[in-house]
Amino acid sequence: MRRTLTLTSAALLLALTGCSSAASTTGSSDAATPTTGTSPASSATTSVTVSSKAVATSGDLTATTAMALLTAKVPTAKLTGVITENNDGNNLIGRPHQYTSKVTFKDSRISAGDTVGFKAGDLEFGGAVEVFGTPADATARAKYIQAVTASIPALAEYDYVHGTVLVRVSHFLKPSQAKGYEQAVGSIG
Repeated sequence: MRRTLTLTSAALLLALTGCSSAASTTGSSDAATPTTGTSPASSATTSVTVSSKAVATSGDLTATTAMALLTAKVPTAKLTGVITENNDGNNLIGRPHQYTSKVTFKDSRISAGDTVGFKAGDLEFGGAVEVFGTPADATARAKYIQAVTASIPALAEYDYVHGTVLVRVSHFLKPSQAKGYEQAVGSIG
């Protein structure tokens, strides 16, 4: 199914680069991504899932190591890009209160027809893992993404925070499929 955006939505996407998922390893950047929700069709129900457990974080936890833990629980997810200062389309990596590392991933359950018009590395293909210096920074980022895109149901995404890790999942997955990511996030941190 081909998804199109209106000119107004496209302009808004360009203005929202601060909440976009980052580029693939080739350095391309993407457009802003949707907010958390139970499904892309249910714009009235948006939330950020934040684990209530205290998480001891290690200075060694990176988005790459978090992704390895995630793929052990969600085998349809495959790493597609490692974000660095040189290819971060958001220009947020390493900045105060922003992610310290980030990767993008693809989920094989997402139909190629749903992602027509998106670039490799875009969140719509699967998602992204962002790791922050503090749990508060991870939660603030998830809430920011939700607030910026709350009025655009077509931009819904699933966001799961556990400790310093934010896992952002494409709205093209069904809620039952995204639930696997929510459960897997609890093993990260």
